Amino acid sequence: MTSLANKSITVTGGAGFLGTHLCRNLQQRGANIFVPKSEDYDLREKSAILRMLHDSKPEIIIHLAAVVGGIGANREHPGRFFYDNTVMGIQIIEEARRFGVGKMVIIGTVCAYPKFTPIPFQEENLWEGYPEETNAPYGLAKQILLVQSQAYHQEYGFNFIYLLPTNLYGPGDTFDPHTSHVIPALIKKFVEAGEQRRKEVVIWGTGRASRDFLFVEDGAEGIALATEKYHRPDPVNLGSAHEISIRTLAEKIRELTGFPGGIVWDTTKPDGQPRRCLDTSRAEKAFGFKAKVDLDTGLRKTIDWYLAQRGRERHGK
Repeated sequence: MTSLANKSITVTGGAGFLGTHLCRNLQQRGANIFVPKSEDYDLREKSAILRMLHDSKPEIIIHLAAVVGGIGANREHPGRFFYDNTVMGIQIIEEARRFGVGKMVIIGTVCAYPKFTPIPFQEENLWEGYPEETNAPYGLAKQILLVQSQAYHQEYGFNFIYLLPTNLYGPGDTFDPHTSHVIPALIKKFVEAGEQRRKEVVIWGTGRASRDFLFVEDGAEGIALATEKYHRPDPVNLGSAHEISIRTLAEKIRELTGFPGGIVWDTTKPDGQPRRCLDTSRAEKAFGFKAKVDLDTGLRKTIDWYLAQRGRERHGK
């Protein structure tokens, strides 16, 4: 086990949704955190990465920074999602190695798994097929970083760990309809439909696809525990180990937001990957991680945060 007390940790993407929760968790463990803001450090540029390393002198880097979004954003920007995520990660890993960073934590994605992965997804399934088409460029960009890190581990003794979180959600999530994932997108749809007294909400797909959702505070705890306790090059899933269909999820969110109208499924739009649910036994065995927040509790907290945020924005606070 590596105590994080007084460790110098640079968290790329630390100002984002997951990053904000992770930095708070790490600070509670006594770590000294450096967050490179995108306006100061364009991590697609080697010179910015070198400047970041010089400014922060990290003992540990946690690489969260990513260009990411839901199905719509992935379909609109496959080239950008592939290039930005690949070039950022490849250069950060190389320069961290050259700089002598003690440990690197790389955050992958559940989107890297093959489209038709047996349920529950096991880490060994990663290479058994091509990812679901709508998010394949993003998933493969992240998967490349696992290949690079394992090659560096073999050749240079590079100390890294690679984590595969499932769909995260919670307070502070992105509710922009162009980039949001399914839970914030649905919350926004139902809340706005209720305010506008609409009779129905239109949702993409058939509702038959399933997902494994992890509350963001659990995700942050999983990353922190792995940073402290895990020291192997084998990738590790972080999930709730609970599968739910998008149809059931939508019904839950409709009920929790109090929307009285109906749901219309736009079957001309894609479902994305047919099923997702992660086997989390490796994480539990290797560093004692198990999700604590159940979906109903997490959804209530997320909806309450969103409503409070809307209220503050309306009153200019």
